[in-house]
Amino acid sequence: MKFVAAIGVSLVAAMGGANDATAPDRSNCLGREGLASPAIVGVTPASFVVAEGDTQNPAAVAPADAPAAAAPADANAPAPAPQPAVEAPVPATIEGQAPAAAPAPADAPPVNVYAETGSGKIAAVAANWPVRVYVPNHTSGTITVIDPATKKIVDSFRVGIGPQHVVPSFDLKTLWVNNTADGTTKGTVTPLDPATGKPGTAIPVDDPYNMYSMPDGSAAIIVVEAHRRLDLRDSQTLALKSSIPTPSCEGINHADFTADMKFMVLTCEFGGVQSGLHGQVAKTKNAGPSLIRVDLAAGKVVDELTFSKPGMPQDVRLSADGKTFFVTDMINDGVFLVDAESFKETGFIHTGKGAHGLNVSRDGKYLYVANRGSNRMPDRAGGAGSVSVINFETRAVEHTWMIPGGGSPDMGNVSADGKELWLSGRFDGQVYVIDTTSGAVTKINVGIEPHGLTLWPQPGRFSLGHTGNMR
Repeated sequence: MKFVAAIGVSLVAAMGGANDATAPDRSNCLGREGLASPAIVGVTPASFVVAEGDTQNPAAVAPADAPAAAAPADANAPAPAPQPAVEAPVPATIEGQAPAAAPAPADAPPVNVYAETGSGKIAAVAANWPVRVYVPNHTSGTITVIDPATKKIVDSFRVGIGPQHVVPSFDLKTLWVNNTADGTTKGTVTPLDPATGKPGTAIPVDDPYNMYSMPDGSAAIIVVEAHRRLDLRDSQTLALKSSIPTPSCEGINHADFTADMKFMVLTCEFGGVQSGLHGQVAKTKNAGPSLIRVDLAAGKVVDELTFSKPGMPQDVRLSADGKTFFVTDMINDGVFLVDAESFKETGFIHTGKGAHGLNVSRDGKYLYVANRGSNRMPDRAGGAGSVSVINFETRAVEHTWMIPGGGSPDMGNVSADGKELWLSGRFDGQVYVIDTTSGAVTKINVGIEPHGLTLWPQPGRFSLGHTGNMR
């Protein structure tokens, strides 16, 4: 794809169009096969048990302190001589190693953008709702509902065609199921009532691959992947209000927001790949942008970034200090680091094969990276799936927990108490419950091709979207 510099387009009316009805699932497409995976260090053997569950998938495997105020300045004192600006040193990056973290200024107060998402901070409106895990089974067209306390399936129901993610609304009161209806014009969004766990009437929405919210709650943001745009819709009715074109972002996908929530950063999954014999392979030239940055007040794309190594960017999450975006890449098997202010690539951390989903620990100290065990989409069950644990401060991978017997960890949530990480097993028809202390894994069989599951309710004042990007 031809690289395009900063785009200055205004909000426009929604655009129509549809893809061929036989097009495959666009949420991910075939990746390079046979890509060498780096040696994984600090691997912790994971034990597991098996919970009984839905057996819709015939391929599923069921093995068992603030600084003192400065004194006021003397108005008659001479002004000090100007001093030359001193740039902070840029930490060197060595291939295969995590870059050193730049120290914070001594007078800077501690920052944690996830401070309100810690254990025990469930909003009052959600305090009495039943805690449930809602799993969208893309190929089955169903939602599997699990009680996390018992690890048992308590409900299952059909939704629209091709459910991808279950997304909490900004006000926390609705869970939206994004049904893309891949390759057709039959996309819908199904509302779920978290008080009852039951679905409401589906709303027609064009290609709702993913969903986020304006940080002031003024609109829902639909990621219209097939048509390369963001649709801003009414937060309650989903009536279309306006659109933001993103023409250079091929495969616009997942997103996060800057600490001040003025900008939205989105991944462009397909800009760095091209079709190959066994699916997608990295481009050797003319790679499109890997990321775009959208000015939400202006309603336009203002920056683009192409990574040093073309691939397939997936999820993106802001570090707890608000300074760095971490971006997974399922072909490069790790996480790119991007300075949140300059929007420049600053490093890369190897994690595991098929790096995909991202979740933050309840204390805001760690980032859980779901490595799907494959560089392809789709792929067979039983791959070398794993979860890597990155220390936000040191940028070191402290643990890598393998999925016993193989697996394909994808998207999910951390439990409200922070003790469990719940992830879908995309190619294995399963959900993985991972103990965040030991790495032990419980497997629960669900439907075919489970994707962006949500455990709800979660701590936080409001939801910015996806499977629970809370603040």
